[in-house]
Amino acid sequence: MGRSLRIALLSYRSKPHSGGQGIYVRALSRELTELGHRVEVLSGQPYPDLDEGVPLTRLPSLDLYREPDPFRTPRPAEFRDGIDVLEWATMCTAGFPEPLTFTLRAARELLPRAAQFDLVHDNQSLGYGLLRLIRAGLPTVATVHHPVAIDRRLELAAAPTLRRRLTLRRWYGFTAMQARVAPRLAGLTTVSENSRRDIEEWMGVPARGVEVIPVGIDPDVFTPGTAPRDPESIVVTTSADVTLKGLVHLLEALAKLRTERPVRLTVVGTARPGGPTEEALDRLALRDAVRFTGPLPEADLVTLLQTAAVVAIPSLYEGFSLPAIEAMACATPLVTTDAGALPEVVGSTAGIQVGAGDVEQLTAALRLVLDSPSLGEQLGRAGRRRVLESYTWRATALRTADWYGEVLERQSRAC
Repeated sequence: MGRSLRIALLSYRSKPHSGGQGIYVRALSRELTELGHRVEVLSGQPYPDLDEGVPLTRLPSLDLYREPDPFRTPRPAEFRDGIDVLEWATMCTAGFPEPLTFTLRAARELLPRAAQFDLVHDNQSLGYGLLRLIRAGLPTVATVHHPVAIDRRLELAAAPTLRRRLTLRRWYGFTAMQARVAPRLAGLTTVSENSRRDIEEWMGVPARGVEVIPVGIDPDVFTPGTAPRDPESIVVTTSADVTLKGLVHLLEALAKLRTERPVRLTVVGTARPGGPTEEALDRLALRDAVRFTGPLPEADLVTLLQTAAVVAIPSLYEGFSLPAIEAMACATPLVTTDAGALPEVVGSTAGIQVGAGDVEQLTAALRLVLDSPSLGEQLGRAGRRRVLESYTWRATALRTADWYGEVLERQSRAC
């Protein structure tokens, strides 16, 4: 290992138990610290759960999207400065302000402390505030899990009305900012070869300039269980109830399976009030067959994966898929689509792949695994082997630290 580095790790929101960002920040900061580096995490709400020895600097926003009152109206006393006003005004005009406003707060915090850090590592926000750090001479890099412009494309394609499409264009306006900021950073990393190609296409950063460092899991936490699997249990993890995750397609497949067998779906996540998932639950009469857990503590998630007959990933796009490798580490068989990086992550032996958006194929693949416990065991063993070979957080941290060193060396040669 090279010299010990002082790293500021930024994340504009860091849900502790669902979605990839909070998990990524916690695991990477822990592993880098154990390697001897000093990592300080700076985050907006929701704040991450960090391991002992990793300091957290809170950069509070107005928290306009918090549960149970998203799109809330803050009290006048909550406004502290012009950034808060910008955040509120952007939300009121249907935009999503957090990537921008978080980086403005991060720059305000870090610029007076620039001498305390060797490098700033941004996690996906890619806001204009990062350019202030670059102008001050502070090496700044970012992880792009996948270009959010792809989410925008999928949401627009599924929008039922012109009004909805106009609202979505405004909501995803921040993606233009991200495409402007990304090429100006000292380095970019992403989590898969598929995402590297997408970053070149959607953000204009040449693929050769993007380092691929897959994310991972802790194989001592996500382990195969000893209890029998529940033959009626299907599990899906969705960080957000959005079109990209393909949850409605899975519900349609579940409805078909329910005509021939007792089967239940557990969704690690929540349904958006009034959204397409809620509509599908009523249309397909599935309220009694689907359970939404909300965010789950890690131990509860592991238990759920260990006892499921199959984990489904019906996504229309994935830049990586942390839920896939969590299931694989628990030796749980997978049924996934062929979208995005899923074939790259899962490989050819740990799961059955179907066409993205093809409900008939998804139904048939789930039926095949549910009907054949021996096939499920075979897929599960292959998945566990693949994770141990390629997807651990220690490997992620080692490769990330090496990449930091390469970035800083390039920066020093350029000076």
